[in-house]
Amino acid sequence: MQAILIKLKTIRHLGLVNILVVIFYRLRIRFGIHAVCRISGKIPNGPYFNKSNLPISGLPTVSDWNDSLSLFSNIRIPLDKKIPEWLTNPITGNTFNLPLNPWWKISDFDVNVGDIKLIWELSRMDWVLALAQRVRNGDDYALVKLNSWLADWLDSNRPYLGPNWKCGQEASIRVINLFCAAMILGQDKHPLPALQELIKLHLRRIAPTIDYAIAQNNNHGTSEAAALFIGGAWLCYQGEKDGRKWEKVGRRWLEDRAKKLIAGDGSFSQYSLNYHRVALDTFSIVEICRKRFDKPLFSSVFYTKSALLTSWLYQMVSPISGDGPNLGANDGARLLPLTDSDYRDYRPSVHLAMALFKDCRAYQESGPWNLHLSWLDISEQTHKPPYFFDCNYDEGGYKILRVENANVFFRFPRFSFRPSQADALHVDLWVDGHNILADAGTFGYNSSPDMAWYFSGTVSHNTIEFDGRDQMPKLGRFLFGNWLKTKSFKPISRSDTDARCSAGYFDFKGVQHFREIILSQKSLCVIDEVSGFDEKAILRWRLPNGIWNVENAASGVTVSGEYGILTVNSDVAISSANLVDGWKSLYYLEKTVATILEIEINRSGKLTTMYKWFL
Repeated sequence: MQAILIKLKTIRHLGLVNILVVIFYRLRIRFGIHAVCRISGKIPNGPYFNKSNLPISGLPTVSDWNDSLSLFSNIRIPLDKKIPEWLTNPITGNTFNLPLNPWWKISDFDVNVGDIKLIWELSRMDWVLALAQRVRNGDDYALVKLNSWLADWLDSNRPYLGPNWKCGQEASIRVINLFCAAMILGQDKHPLPALQELIKLHLRRIAPTIDYAIAQNNNHGTSEAAALFIGGAWLCYQGEKDGRKWEKVGRRWLEDRAKKLIAGDGSFSQYSLNYHRVALDTFSIVEICRKRFDKPLFSSVFYTKSALLTSWLYQMVSPISGDGPNLGANDGARLLPLTDSDYRDYRPSVHLAMALFKDCRAYQESGPWNLHLSWLDISEQTHKPPYFFDCNYDEGGYKILRVENANVFFRFPRFSFRPSQADALHVDLWVDGHNILADAGTFGYNSSPDMAWYFSGTVSHNTIEFDGRDQMPKLGRFLFGNWLKTKSFKPISRSDTDARCSAGYFDFKGVQHFREIILSQKSLCVIDEVSGFDEKAILRWRLPNGIWNVENAASGVTVSGEYGILTVNSDVAISSANLVDGWKSLYYLEKTVATILEIEINRSGKLTTMYKWFL
């Protein structure tokens, strides 16, 4: 009975209408009666791009896609000057059997092929951007390569057959990349007929399933609405009769998504730093397209929400390293890979969005982030950016405390949309751009052995795990039930020497966890009060890798290393205190060993953590 109640409550949170849309969609797909199952198309005869008539830019080009493949902006695999095998998992070498089935008959989880994202990654066409940059800089061979790869891709992925037509968002990313490449080459306003036909093939795939994308309340909806608007406006400019229809549908859903998925504090519905960047880049390229074709402005709400979305990421990202807390799900997605900047450098996206939606220059010094504006023909702004300050992002469930060179990012449960990780009351500590106390990340969605339970679970965060379970029950690969709610809460307050805040929750089994945070000039104090659990509570601190010395005392434990000294004291007996090995993942499908301090108590009590750093 309890399991049924949990599911009913989750249905209410997700929205009954959304669930019915998803169920109805999947049933029609399963039985092949959805309208999208009946579409067909022909491969357009290339070429798709011409030699650029624009002046050579002289800008640095992306180094990937020359002699190696680039997967998730991190994994490089030698190409040996061959065209990629679009239907082969580049890690395992396993491939889809021929002849290909219609996309709607293919499973997301094929045990023979592995993680389908490894198939999709090559077909997102990031390489189109890299090759377009080289063509713009006068590389004639890159033009031959660009057209031959597109022709080979279409020959291997005939319209609507095979895994690369399965996801509307994947098709949308291709539309965005093809449009950006055309802009770089100055061929967006006068594209070749084959490129126009290629865009139409994609929009015919995306448009019939837009309701399914919208029902998920995540970046599937924003990406697919963006593709319809961009592709529609692009084709409308060429006089294509269906262009205006697609543009109108895309505009309507972009307005709707901005209003619904972006909170009043700028938080995005997916509670993820990287998915926030995907959404922000999507809105940026939409606005660039609107300006490019002189389309009417979006609503004031759209621009207000876009500006808030921009400010949120600006405040989250270190201006020193460009990195930010590894919060929420991270599948390696990155739009607009126009530079060799690291995947975890968020400054190019912030700098572009600041110019578009805030009319200011995010970073005063020059760096790779400036290149996005140059490649996309956006004027550099001169207005100074806002200050970095304490942030109460209460609608999304985030707080940022700042004292001198230290930042604390505090995550607390405020779920209007489905959470992807059990990370309530997680704390991230950054000093001088270095992540001292960190989140574990994501690793992979479909790994062997399956590690999703670990990286999405409470065990992978700087918080407390009760009775060996997650803070919320797992109902599926990407779904938790009994969403937590904050029961006690205090906003950030400041004195001359520190900043502090607090929050807490009761979980579905009656466990209470209250956490207070005090950030000072050279130290972080975290006070945890816990009660209501049956057997054990384990406090975890995910430390920087290195040599740590452990000293146990009657009331606590101290660990010291090159990064600082961390002491945990308790008003009840500590049953165990150990440094253990765990995992962390900064990039999709990459995991490394992490050092974790685990403190266990067996009855209700108060744990006080003091961390003093040497940086």
